[in-house]
Amino acid sequence: MSMSLIRRLEDSRRNIWEQGKALLDKAEAEGRDLNADEQAAWTHLTGDLDSLDQRLHQLNDVMRREAETAETFRQLERRPVERSAARFLDEGLDAAFRRAILHNDRAPIDVTWTGWRSGFQPGIENRALTKASGSVIGTSIYGEIIRHLVEASAGLSAGARMLTTSSGETLRVPRTTAYSSAAIVSEGTLIGSSDPTYDAAVFSAYKYAFLVQITRELAEDVTFDLAQYLSEQAGVALANSAGAHFVTGTGSSQPTGCITGATLGVTGGAGVTGKFTADNLIDLYHSVAEPYARSDAAAWLMRNATLAEVRKLKDSSNRYLFDINAPAGSGASGTLLGRPVFVDPGVAAVAVSAKSVLFGDFSRYWVRQVNGIRFDRSDDYAFGNDLVTFRATWRCDGQMVDTSGALKYFQGNAA
Repeated sequence: MSMSLIRRLEDSRRNIWEQGKALLDKAEAEGRDLNADEQAAWTHLTGDLDSLDQRLHQLNDVMRREAETAETFRQLERRPVERSAARFLDEGLDAAFRRAILHNDRAPIDVTWTGWRSGFQPGIENRALTKASGSVIGTSIYGEIIRHLVEASAGLSAGARMLTTSSGETLRVPRTTAYSSAAIVSEGTLIGSSDPTYDAAVFSAYKYAFLVQITRELAEDVTFDLAQYLSEQAGVALANSAGAHFVTGTGSSQPTGCITGATLGVTGGAGVTGKFTADNLIDLYHSVAEPYARSDAAAWLMRNATLAEVRKLKDSSNRYLFDINAPAGSGASGTLLGRPVFVDPGVAAVAVSAKSVLFGDFSRYWVRQVNGIRFDRSDDYAFGNDLVTFRATWRCDGQMVDTSGALKYFQGNAA
């Protein structure tokens, strides 16, 4: 993968952003809103930015995948390889995958958390309570599933903490709700007691699952990467369900979303139909306690249409709040007040009473999962139709473990 292509795309991205800023600056200098032609040009430019962002994310993803594959093979060369693993290496992963289907090989595709523990997403911290190992095919497929899941679920990309357990019983995580306090006392007087108080965040294990089937003819005739295709389907299916709940889940028979567990930071002014101003977002930033705001996991979360409005905002010195440059490999769309911005379609649109912008320390949002994602297959389920069935399941839960205001949201004005 040529770095020159990535640099050219980044240069194009900056040039488009400068064109957009020029449109906004001209309208502001003349004391008016964008006219119809300028608004159409602005919409076109922001669409080009989104397309370039997607392309850059894909290229960075390919580069990470190539680096991980190279590292995997370097590790394999340093330790004994079982016969089955050696066959996979000789034939290539996808060829071995098709061979297993065609020969009705019942060896399980053991998908474990090993793939993510090796690390590819710097914004995610994992705390594994158990350690497991998997086959070469299992790790390869698992890595693909998780990669697509993270891309679709911006809450995870923003820095949510992952916790892996080996079983799915209720998990209680102790947390403080108030610290001890001291006071001035006179000489010889009784010193009062002040005990910290505690409660617990309780995690369940909700199961997300789906099936995908392929014909035996497809397995025999396919010329593309079949394993990647199936893993992409699994990633999209799981991300669309679990990822949405990680943002706005109610906590009733589903995870509690990060916005659901966040607290109010700023309310919009009256008469603006739920919209925010530059001052509103600055106030939202500073409504979060300073230790959270300077955390490495401090970030913004909003939907893409909201980001289009943020891009137009300026501070009192006539400088844009949004900066198109984002931390390398973060998956962010840019930075706002120095912190990365992540977009997720699950966040509410700007509207009256809507919680449309979230800011704070996302490491205080935890996702508990049981043994990682399982990816199983059956040749018997649809035997009469000569179909091979694959099933992906993920048992997980998510909620805030810090309710003291680590994440805060902007809410549009009341109706």
